[in-house]
Amino acid sequence: MGVRPARDTQSDDDSLPTGEAKHRAVQQMFDTIAPRYDLVNRVMTFGLDTRWRRRAVRSLSLPPHSLVLDLASGTGDLCIVLARSGQRPISVDFSFGMLSADHRSSAPRVQADVCSMPFPAASADGVTCGFALRNFVDLGLFFDDLARVVRPGGRIALLDACEPENRILRWGHGLYFRGVVPRIGGLLSDRRAYRYLPKSLAYLPPPAEMLARLEAAGFTAVTRVLLTGGAAQLITATRL
Repeated sequence: MGVRPARDTQSDDDSLPTGEAKHRAVQQMFDTIAPRYDLVNRVMTFGLDTRWRRRAVRSLSLPPHSLVLDLASGTGDLCIVLARSGQRPISVDFSFGMLSADHRSSAPRVQADVCSMPFPAASADGVTCGFALRNFVDLGLFFDDLARVVRPGGRIALLDACEPENRILRWGHGLYFRGVVPRIGGLLSDRRAYRYLPKSLAYLPPPAEMLARLEAAGFTAVTRVLLTGGAAQLITATRL
């Protein structure tokens, strides 16, 4: 898992980009959808994404005034929750459009690739990341750099989309995620971007493989919890 492909593939309607082509495509996509990103999130999740973010921040269980990096921070939703809980968030995203569209959080902002972060080793008390794992070019490199920047005893909380394990729920979720969500995105923002969203779940390795890779990177107490019937997943861990 997490090996950067030697050759890029280009995106079309039936395939997903890899390597540097994925990096460019994802960056351009998020720059494009940034102005209405929050609105589309609220509508397509019926506001559940705010509940999931609060759950992620609670799961950190860090003392007040802890320094928390919010990676792939987008427009700052998790930074707002972190600040309200008494933490000191730093917003990190490689999309300048997303960082520029953050009109609500007061967190410092850093434009950077989260697979090679411009932070010293063991400098963060915690990390959050919301709905972005499948967008990274190399998930293994991300986990390794995550372990580098988080201090021993620090905590991470990684949120992402998921498919329910229950067969009936999975069927209904598939109809909504692959059929309705792109239409919502098309009406309110960019249809092509929200067609990518459900397809991008294919980038994620099997859950057991992800958890094992986090342990190999240097984390312990690695857990995965399904939220709202399996529409989302929350992975938490402690740095050794």
